[in-house]
Amino acid sequence: MAQKKNRHKELGLSDEQVIDMYRTMLLARKVDERMWLLNRAGKIPFVISCQGQEAAQVGASFALNRDVDYVAPYYRDVGVVLAFGMTTKELFLHAFAKADDPNSGGRQMPGHFGQKKNRILTGSSPVTTQLPHAVGVALAARMDKNPAVSFVTLGEGSSNQGDFHEGLNFAGVHKLPVITMVENNKYAISVPLEKQVASESVAIRGSSYGMPGHQVNGNDPLEVYKVVKEAHERATNGEGPTLIEAMTDRMTAHSSDDNDKAYRDAEEIEEMKKNDNVLAFGRYLKEVGVLTEEAEEKLMKELDDEVNKATDEAENAPYAEPEHALKYVYAEEGGK
Repeated sequence: MAQKKNRHKELGLSDEQVIDMYRTMLLARKVDERMWLLNRAGKIPFVISCQGQEAAQVGASFALNRDVDYVAPYYRDVGVVLAFGMTTKELFLHAFAKADDPNSGGRQMPGHFGQKKNRILTGSSPVTTQLPHAVGVALAARMDKNPAVSFVTLGEGSSNQGDFHEGLNFAGVHKLPVITMVENNKYAISVPLEKQVASESVAIRGSSYGMPGHQVNGNDPLEVYKVVKEAHERATNGEGPTLIEAMTDRMTAHSSDDNDKAYRDAEEIEEMKKNDNVLAFGRYLKEVGVLTEEAEEKLMKELDDEVNKATDEAENAPYAEPEHALKYVYAEEGGK
């Protein structure tokens, strides 16, 4: 018990900070659950879920300097973008494809994040294209003498794309301040890990590109926080990039258009639910006396109210005008 009591404080995290981490993980889960309900009700077109990966996303985000650093998230990173400042309402505006969606004004499908004010790089549909972009941001920061670190995430299936190898090689050669985190949920849609990665891990590939590679328990936000914090210190000290492989569980189908029962059995899903990262972190906080049942009930109520309000406001918000279809595609008179 003593070891558990000291874990977050040994990492330099206050009780308030770990409660904030838990709040962000819970909010990501509740947003995701609501998205599925809206999709099944025919109100939003598509969901690509973060359930099971919240700990890796939030633990990593809290280890960064969210006032300075840039993030290039992949499509599951609800926890990342919430931690970087995107609001619950903005996420629902995105899901409903409304005019005020900050990611793309309703032009991109859900999960394609991007918000300039919070330094969230705009994502693209082809997987892994965000990695060279993140490396480019790190290079620009170096050239501008900007202390920012670039953080990029992707799935393990994406680690077999050319962009992964080209991006890591360039970052390694130039010792750029970029952290790459692979959220390994063991399935590239329907293809299991053993049929897509021949090496003993994704992390081991880091050595080929002149950077350390670490495999961590992605169900533990504190372990992820520790490794990303160390990688951030390396980057800011001019020691170059780091590759991190966070082992996670994908608790849902790949997306709302996928039938995961076709390639994995119910027992596997039940085992994942037993190790649910959100529930596990809540238990830790209670065991160390940071969180009480009463405080958790109050938090749940606050988040439920926030999600309900955001859903209603986003659903009732206006869609973009038809004549705005080509806005931001061609230069407009007056430079607007």
